[in-house]
Amino acid sequence: MRIFINRRPVEGPWGGGNLFLKSFVTEFQKAGHEVTFDLNKKMDAIFIQDPRYGNTPASINEIEALKKNYPEIKVFHRVNECDARKNTTEMDRVLQRCSKISDHTFFVSNWMQDYHLKRGWHCGSYSVVYNGVDSDHFYKREKINNKKTNIVTHHWSSNEMKGMDYYRFLDKFVGENPDFTFTYIGNCSSELPNSKVIDPLSGKELGDELGRYDVYVSGTRWDPGPNHIIESITSGIPTFVYALGGGAVEFAGVDNTFVDEKSLIEKLKSDYTKTVHAYKPLPWKQCISSVLETVEQHFK
Repeated sequence: MRIFINRRPVEGPWGGGNLFLKSFVTEFQKAGHEVTFDLNKKMDAIFIQDPRYGNTPASINEIEALKKNYPEIKVFHRVNECDARKNTTEMDRVLQRCSKISDHTFFVSNWMQDYHLKRGWHCGSYSVVYNGVDSDHFYKREKINNKKTNIVTHHWSSNEMKGMDYYRFLDKFVGENPDFTFTYIGNCSSELPNSKVIDPLSGKELGDELGRYDVYVSGTRWDPGPNHIIESITSGIPTFVYALGGGAVEFAGVDNTFVDEKSLIEKLKSDYTKTVHAYKPLPWKQCISSVLETVEQHFK
């Protein structure tokens, strides 16, 4: 099979979608398929990772035109976006347009699937495939052990919807409570004078740093399938998420949610070491194997 994917992997710190891309290319090539980033009529299949205009080698415009002229080419679409996530107004419409030409849709969480199906989805073949994790990079580490409760979060995106209001609150909280510390790893859009801010990390370097902390907090809103939650859970860190966190709630579990600043502090002061999460993340290989199996089924 010759399959075109409309976004190239990049090296270094990036979002969860880039981790999917790297694993996708590796596992599909291992299975004997050719992966290309050049769109033309000689494709057997097209995989849409990002349909937006200007962000990729081919947007929905070019893919839609090729599918119209060559309907035998199969189109697969991974959905990891929505307007609610970044408070935008165009993303849902573009994704729905993709659903009109797709042969199968992969949603990154049940929450993401329900969100789009309720708004009108044209592709009748769909499934949920959670993101994977590199267990060689993320696992339990020795803690800082400074006799304090060390809180951490990490984000590639600096978007306010990732929970910056709660991170500003935590910065104020640790400034007034010396038994707690807060560290933000990644691109930060706010001043956090009482906290430690570390530039974006990736791979084992991120795992080495992340695993040192005692408890993880994410204030993300309506997040489709947040990789930061999968990585924190795999690192063995008790993880608490905002109740409107979308896929974050699905991964961490409803029992590990907070609804406001007061309930967050209650979580942090509880016996969080007994936290049980709703989802145990799987290696990337298993994630991509599920995608590969579905793609191959469409050619049988």
